[in-house]
Amino acid sequence: MFETAAAGSASPLFIAGVGFAGACLGLIADALVRRALPQLAGKATTRLRITTAAVTFVLAALLAWRFGSAAELPAYVLLGIFAVPLARIDIVHHLLPNRLVGPLLGAGLALLAVAALAQGAAGDLYRGVAGSVILFVSYLILALTSRNGLGMGDVKLAAPLGLYLGYLGWSQVFYGGAFAFVLGGIASVFLVLKNRENKPKEVAYGPSMLAAVLAVILLMP
Repeated sequence: MFETAAAGSASPLFIAGVGFAGACLGLIADALVRRALPQLAGKATTRLRITTAAVTFVLAALLAWRFGSAAELPAYVLLGIFAVPLARIDIVHHLLPNRLVGPLLGAGLALLAVAALAQGAAGDLYRGVAGSVILFVSYLILALTSRNGLGMGDVKLAAPLGLYLGYLGWSQVFYGGAFAFVLGGIASVFLVLKNRENKPKEVAYGPSMLAAVLAVILLMP
């Protein structure tokens, strides 16, 4: 059974340290993404670097507050770091690159396997793998049966997100998937109202998925 330090039990110094490490790793990851995907990453402006560092700092600090010094923390910080370029690229290009989604799944699985081994919690890892498969198949069915809805990039992103949610529990899998649709619907309505004269044909759904999953991870016990 998954166990973690109670939210808020970590010291402010530890939380700040993890946040700072997350910001540094976020900038390194951003540079690597630009090298691997120069056409998608865009120009590295000072404003963009500051935004990347600030967002990854906040996400890493919140995750440190959530997990404390639990063995799962590195895996979830990795998710926060990957979430920033994935969301940015999807918003701009309506694309979730395999070269980011694949490593997120592989590295997340490896880190969670180490955490499960360290805590003797193989059942959590098995549930995470099952969650990955369930969310992937659910999104695949929705993508194949709905028009102008989910793209295959969203379907592939569901696999690592299901892994992270499933490791925590079945409730997280359900609420993470459901909340993503709520946020996606809100984002769609907002964009339609904002662009009434030029209605968008496609709405980036990846950022809603990532935001929903991170919210559930941070807020659900």
